[in-house]
Order: sequence, then C-alpha cells, then structure tokens
Amino acid sequence: MDISIHASFLPHHDPEASLAFYRDTLGFEVRKDVGYGGMRWITVGPPEQPGTSIVLHPPAADPGVTDDERRTITEMMAKGTYAGILLATADVDGTFERVAADGAEVVQEPTDQPYGIRDCAFRDPAGNMIRIQELA
Repeated sequence: MDISIHASFLPHHDPEASLAFYRDTLGFEVRKDVGYGGMRWITVGPPEQPGTSIVLHPPAADPGVTDDERRTITEMMAKGTYAGILLATADVDGTFERVAADGAEVVQEPTDQPYGIRDCAFRDPAGNMIRIQELA
C-alpha cells in the first residue's frame, strides 16, 4: 500500500490572522484560498513539501453541525482545546525565537521532554495548539 498524508484540517475564525501566522510567521505558501457564502478555506503548506498541506477551515461549516455543537466548538477553540498539529524542524530553538519574535502566543518554550524529544508550543490565532519538535 502506498499512502501518504495529503492534508490535515485546522479551524480558523479570522482568515487574515491565520494567513499572517501560517504564511508570514511560519513561512508556508498559500496553495488555495477559496471563499463561499462568506466563509474561507485556505490551504497552506511548506514550500519544500508540495504534497502535504494544512486546510484552514471555518469550524462549523458542516451543515450537520448543530447549534449546540457550534457553541461547544467555539468554546473549545477559545480555550485552545479543539485542534492542534505537530510540526518539526532541525533547529527548534531558532524556530522558537523567530515565531515568538513575530508575536505568536507562547505556550511552552523549548524543552527537553522526558520521552526523548526537544519541543516548544504556540497557539495560532484561532487557539489551535502548534507543537514544534526538533528532528533527531
């Protein structure tokens, strides 16, 4: 079997703030920016990895989501407990310094974890947890 990760989804509530974070702070390229009904789906990804993307999506665009579920999603996003992603870099300390200097919300400074990795963490403008670990 030949299966790869093509795209992951993260919610956003402010497309311009999300663009600034993923494009300007993390250096991802914008691959698609699609609007429909006042909502936007923005596909971004590392320029060196054209086959792997993150789709930033309106969190409750699915017509099957109830009003109660929309409220829960909004509450979880506000607390930063709804979604997240794990990224990797060869230089976690340098990456941390650049991302923090751009004003991203720091959750954890670079730390050697007891399970053998060094990582740091931020929240994106929608509250999603962005963990960045150092490649071994």
